[in-house]
Amino acid sequence: MLVVGVFIFILLVLALCSLVLLIKFFVFLFKRLRGQKTAFLTKGIKKGVLGMLVVITLGIILIVATQLTAGTPKIAGENSIAELRAVQLNGRKEWISIRGENRNKPLLLFLAGGPGGSQLAATRFELAKLEKDFVVVNWEQPGSGKSFSAISRKQLTPEIYVKDGTSLVRSLLKEFKQEKLYLVGESWGSALGIFMAKERPDLYHAFMGTGQMVAFEETEKIDYALALKLAKKNGDQKVVDTLRKNGEPPYYGRSVTTQSAVYLNYLNQIMARNPEIQNAGFQTIRDLSAKEYGLLDKVNYLRGILQTFNQVYPQLYGIDLRKGYLKLEVPVYFLLGRHDMNAPVDLAEDYYDQLEAPAKEIIWFEHSGHSPWINERERFVEVVRQIAEKTK
Repeated sequence: MLVVGVFIFILLVLALCSLVLLIKFFVFLFKRLRGQKTAFLTKGIKKGVLGMLVVITLGIILIVATQLTAGTPKIAGENSIAELRAVQLNGRKEWISIRGENRNKPLLLFLAGGPGGSQLAATRFELAKLEKDFVVVNWEQPGSGKSFSAISRKQLTPEIYVKDGTSLVRSLLKEFKQEKLYLVGESWGSALGIFMAKERPDLYHAFMGTGQMVAFEETEKIDYALALKLAKKNGDQKVVDTLRKNGEPPYYGRSVTTQSAVYLNYLNQIMARNPEIQNAGFQTIRDLSAKEYGLLDKVNYLRGILQTFNQVYPQLYGIDLRKGYLKLEVPVYFLLGRHDMNAPVDLAEDYYDQLEAPAKEIIWFEHSGHSPWINERERFVEVVRQIAEKTK
């Protein structure tokens, strides 16, 4: 992660400067300690403290400057909109991006994966063509990226996401004078979208889920077993040993993220090597380099993935959409990657078969894994447009 590396490098430089000043200070003390007047010691202390204050001040200025200059690139056109703004949702300061070539086009809200994931830049790069037909809104959910500090991690619950997401939707509809919007969710966002659609179906034209999550604990157990099977087959003994040491999920405590990452990252690596999957993987360096993130945001980008996931994911183990979410009053579309190893498509198909909705459809992406919106972005955009035409 190049940008994170640059940020760490800056911090190391600042730390090194402080260390050099401290060394000089102690050398100064050593030379003058014997038989020297207190004035010399006082002078040395003042120099050391002053130097450290200068270094700390410069670091703070640098961080604040990058935070204040963060933004989203402009879109040409008199009636276009391109904003990165803070919003108040139930007393919490959270961030959204709003992008569209015509602010009068239908609203589309994108729900990122995670919990704790930030995809402000990723959606701008991958789904830029949607900005021609929609006003695309990307919500930095509490505990992720620019909204990392919106709420204490210990207070985060799935209900908070639903509550804040619904408040955001109502605010957007009021501002843009529209009655409904399109809801698109990926991975964790696909489950969150179902929760929101169940809560207030009157707010949505349709829901589109990709990398569709259905049953969280069952998914983790399937993923674990698959990773263990493939690691044995491929002779990746280190992965086998780590998986066995961690044991089968669900996990609890402070190591949920790192333990889950063993099998999730292994499956991601296998998908990335699958020749049937196009444009495999996230471009983290590109995304972290984006204008939307200041230096502090870049750090929080990673903290969200690590800390928020650790806090929220165990709360999802008991959720199965086949229990309590079998009847939705909005059209539902699952945009599934044929080679998805992270969210078992068998579970999505089972849920689909039992689901009651005004309209429903599974649309397969034959050259995709867990992220059709990245793997086959051109087709993904076209499918979203077609769904919008059918449900407007």
